Amino acid sequence: MTMILILALVTGAILFGIGVYGALSQTNLVMIMMGVELMLAGAMVNLVAFWRFLHPEAYSGQMFVLVVMTVMALEMAVGFGVAIARFRAKAQSRWKKRRT
Repeated sequence: MTMILILALVTGAILFGIGVYGALSQTNLVMIMMGVELMLAGAMVNLVAFWRFLHPEAYSGQMFVLVVMTVMALEMAVGFGVAIARFRAKAQSRWKKRRT
């Protein structure tokens, strides 16, 4: 059982590390958000691994992770919506300036 736990923890740490690198090294908003999502996914993998190791009969940890992943998806949708609205507003103001 401990080898599976170590494998899950290493996988979560790798995901988290890739997410940190992606969030800190990019200037594009979409790539930064993807890095943050990878960081959260790595943390969730570690949470499920520890929860499964400590309480193998309880499924509340997995349900908590499903709820958090749903919130992550909503956060990405709202973030993309704000980014698109900002991009469109900036493009529209540029078009108006050129026209006058």
